[in-house]
Amino acid sequence: MVKHFVLSALSVLAALTFISCSNAPKKQAETTWEIEDEKVPLADPYILLHDGVYYAYGTGEPGFRIYTSTDLEHWQKKGIALDIDKCWGTKQFWAPEVYYIKSKDKFFIFYSSEEHICVATSDSPEGPFTQDEMKPIREEKGIDTSLYIDDDGTPYLYFVRFTGGNVIWVAEMTDDLLGIKDETLTECISAVEPWEMVDSKVTEGPSVFKIKDKYYMIYSANHTRSHDYAVGYATASSPYGPWEKYSGNPVLRRDSPNADGLVGTGHGAPFKDKDGKSMYVFHAHQNDSTMYPRTMYIDTELKIAKDGTLSMPGSVIHPVVVK
Repeated sequence: MVKHFVLSALSVLAALTFISCSNAPKKQAETTWEIEDEKVPLADPYILLHDGVYYAYGTGEPGFRIYTSTDLEHWQKKGIALDIDKCWGTKQFWAPEVYYIKSKDKFFIFYSSEEHICVATSDSPEGPFTQDEMKPIREEKGIDTSLYIDDDGTPYLYFVRFTGGNVIWVAEMTDDLLGIKDETLTECISAVEPWEMVDSKVTEGPSVFKIKDKYYMIYSANHTRSHDYAVGYATASSPYGPWEKYSGNPVLRRDSPNADGLVGTGHGAPFKDKDGKSMYVFHAHQNDSTMYPRTMYIDTELKIAKDGTLSMPGSVIHPVVVK
């Protein structure tokens, strides 16, 4: 405001060379794009790869606009994912994350509405996502939900509670993925380090994944309005923690080389491209003087070194909206 990357420049892959039986080179026609918008207006972005298509969701308008792409650079507008007449809440729809759960053959969208954490389901990544029972997951206020399913099949929900600023918590989910087990609620990450408190006591936007026996949590800190909104990470040996923050945090901020001159960088999510390469999608301010609309960017490499250190050394894709 928890849960799974370097591309060739400007989609050279769109012009692949094919060799005919006579060995004479023959080029496939390039795709001609008509650019509708030089930026994709999504904050708190999340990318799902399903059946060879990338789906991008994010904060932007009630119901969550969907964008689709095949190359991560050119994105087309699709419909609205969430039918607000068939879910709880009427405003403040924030930070959607969409997962395909194979065992249930359903897509689940976790999101916030009116500062309450919610979940809805659909048979398609394009929705419509609906709730059979129109209510939030919890009566207490909270935001920024992220799902992580461990190797043993146990599902965990990471989200923010307002317990002394924005604080990241975790709880085990019920088997239907529609509720949490309150007795398992455990605090994970709060803002205590200087880089996390340049503007407000805020830690949010969690994403969790596992490498071998180590759990990684990528999170954002500071208020999203701040030019110093930034990304750090922590590690643990259990989904509940305790979490040890990386001493070199932040790993993405306006003054870091991988920020590509952007300000207000943060609240994204890791994902894998079609080749299985790990990447990180995030948002930034419109420019250094205007925050809105926040827009989507992609760091093309999320790297874990041999010593377990996480970094984002890739180039940055500036996606565009095309017709």
